[in-house]
Amino acid sequence: MIQVQQKRNQVTTYFYYRCSTDGQDETRQVEAALKAGVLKENIYGDKITGVSRYGDRPEYSKMVALLQSDDLVITEDLTRYGRSMVLMLVEINKLLEMGIRIKTLDGRLDTTTMPEEIVRLIVGVMGYAAEMELKNLKRRTSEGRAVAVSRGVKMGRKKSYTHHQMEEIKNMRRGGRGYGAIAKSLGMSKSTIQRFCKGTGI
Repeated sequence: MIQVQQKRNQVTTYFYYRCSTDGQDETRQVEAALKAGVLKENIYGDKITGVSRYGDRPEYSKMVALLQSDDLVITEDLTRYGRSMVLMLVEINKLLEMGIRIKTLDGRLDTTTMPEEIVRLIVGVMGYAAEMELKNLKRRTSEGRAVAVSRGVKMGRKKSYTHHQMEEIKNMRRGGRGYGAIAKSLGMSKSTIQRFCKGTGI
C-alpha cells in the first residue's frame, strides 16, 4: 500500500553537505549551516565524490524524500551537488520542478529572489565552470607530478614506520610471524606491514 506524505503547514529549511573523501571533515559546513539558522535535525550529508551517482548518496536520498513544495535547501555552493555539470544540472532541475527553493551560502544562487530563467542560466554557467575547474585541477596535478618525477622526487606514500619498527618487522618475519600478528604487536595496520615487507623482499 502506497503511503501519501501529508502536506505540512509550514515550509522547512534543510542543509546538505558533501565531503569528497573520508579524510575530509564536514565540521566547517555543518557550522555554516547552524549559523544560517538550519536546525541540526535538518542537516544531511554524505562523504562521497562529486561525480558519484545520486543513488549512491544515502543521506541526500533521505533528505529528498522529505522535501515538499516551497521547502528550502541550502548548500555551501553548487559543487556540493556534484562536479559533473550534467549530474548537477539534472539534480537541480529535478528539485526546481518539485517546487524546491535552492540557496548557496557563497551568495551565487538564491532562487527565492531570482526569476526562473535567470536561475537556470546561472546553474548552467556555474555547473560548466565547476566541471572545467575540476579538469584543470587534474591537469595541473598531473603536470606537477611529472615535473617532480623528472627532478628525482619519489612519489607515493611517505613511510609510516620508524627505523626501530623496521627492524622489529624484519625480526618477526624471520621468526615466522604473520602480517596480522606483527601489525597487532606493533600497533600498525596490516596493509602497512605488507607494503613494507613487499618493498624490502622479506
